[in-house]
Amino acid sequence: MADSRDEERLRQLEAKIAAAKSARAPAKPHQEEHYSQAQMAWRMVIELVAGLGIGFGIGYGLDVLLGTIPIFLVLFTLLGLAAGVQTMLRTAKEVQAKKQAQAGQQDTAPDERDE
Repeated sequence: MADSRDEERLRQLEAKIAAAKSARAPAKPHQEEHYSQAQMAWRMVIELVAGLGIGFGIGYGLDVLLGTIPIFLVLFTLLGLAAGVQTMLRTAKEVQAKKQAQAGQQDTAPDERDE
């Protein structure tokens, strides 16, 4: 019988420790949000640079292949820039929609508790 009492006390102690840890833990650490924003910024930079690089490569390749002045280089670099900016804007819209959805969930949560 002493073992069952000890086991019960041990379970109660573990439950108290878990409750104390969950009470002290922040809801969302600030660092996670910071890293998420930094990752999104790097993603947007990489998208822009990739568009420029692909456009530059295609333009340079066509100029070398056709033996023209760097008209294709300039043209495709500008097209790559436009494609990179468009992709960055699409990513920004995704982030904005995600944040609005989270804000909408937070706004509706207190209303449900009040009822």
